[in-house]
Amino acid sequence: MNKLSIEQFLELAAKHPVLDVRSPGEYQQAHIPGAHSFPLFTDEERKVVGTAYKQQNRETAVKIGLDYFGVKMRSMVEQAETIARKDKTLLVHCWRGGMRSAGVAWLMDLYGFKVYTLAGGYKAYRQWVLQQFDRQWDLRILGGYTGSGKTEALQKLRPHIDLESIAVHRGSAFGDVEGKTQPRQEMFENLLATELVKQEGNTIWLEDESQRIGLVNIPQPFWKQMRNAKVYFVDIPFEQRLEHIVKGYGKQQKPKLVNSIMRIQKRLGGLDTKNAVNYLLEDDIKGCFSILLKYYDKQYSKALQERTAQQIQTIPCPTTDAVQVVTTLTEHLNN
Repeated sequence: MNKLSIEQFLELAAKHPVLDVRSPGEYQQAHIPGAHSFPLFTDEERKVVGTAYKQQNRETAVKIGLDYFGVKMRSMVEQAETIARKDKTLLVHCWRGGMRSAGVAWLMDLYGFKVYTLAGGYKAYRQWVLQQFDRQWDLRILGGYTGSGKTEALQKLRPHIDLESIAVHRGSAFGDVEGKTQPRQEMFENLLATELVKQEGNTIWLEDESQRIGLVNIPQPFWKQMRNAKVYFVDIPFEQRLEHIVKGYGKQQKPKLVNSIMRIQKRLGGLDTKNAVNYLLEDDIKGCFSILLKYYDKQYSKALQERTAQQIQTIPCPTTDAVQVVTTLTEHLNN
C-alpha cells in the first residue's frame, strides 16, 4: 500500500478506479468525479462509531467499527472485483485519510489488489479544488443577448467549458432542466475544477453567465477572472432571437412557464407580468416571450455596462444558427 499526494492520486485516477469509502450520505453530498461509492459504514453506523469515539474512547469506537467491518469483508472484496480492471489496481480514500481508508486498503491489499490511498483524504482533494479557482486561466467569453444561441455555438468552439451543463441549469428563471436535479454547490465546484484542469495550457471559451446558475454559484475567484476576460458579444437581431427562444422554451408546459414568470414578477413589473401570463394562456407564445426577451435584454445591458468598453468586442451576426455564429466569430478573430 502506498500513500499518494493529491496530484499523484488524480493522475492515477485517470487510469484506475477510485473507491470512496465514506458513508453514502457523505458521497451524495459531493465526491471526486468518477469515484465509486464504496462505503465502509452506513450513515447510521458512522454515527454510532462517531458517538462512541466522542462519548467513550477511541478503543471502543474501533471495536464497534470492527464489528461492522468484519461481516462485510467478503462482500466488499467481491464488489471490488466487479469494479477493478485487469491490473487489479485500486485507489482508496476516506474523509481525512484515516482509519476507514486504511482498513479497506488493508483488506484489498490482503486479498491481492494493488492499492493506493490518498494522503489527507477527500479533505485534501477539496483543498486542491479550491486552489484551481485561484489559478490564472486564459479565458474568452462568448456574450450575446438572451436567445442568441450562445449555448449551441459554444459547443462548436474548442476548447470550451459548458458551465450550464455542469450546473444542470440553463440560467435565468426558465433554466430548470426537466427531470434533472442540480448538483450541490460542493459537487459543482468539484466538476468545474476537473474540467478546468483538463484544459490546462489552453485558451478556454465560456458562455457569459451570471455568477448564480440556478442554485449554484460560480466560485468567486474564478468568477472575477470571467468578469475581467474579453467578451466577444455576438449581436443578433431581436426577431431572430425571439424565434430561437420560442423554439427552445415554447414547448414547456404552461404551468411551469407561468411559475417561471412569477419568479421574476417584482423585477418584470405588474403590467408586463400580467400581459406575459395572459399571452401565454391565450397560446400567444411569441407575444409572451417578446415581453420576457425585452426584460432580459435590459438586464444583460446593465451587466455589460459593468465591464469596460475595451473588454467588449461586438460582432454583428444575422442569425442564431450555431455554425454561422461560429463562422462569423472565427472570421472576426482572424482579421
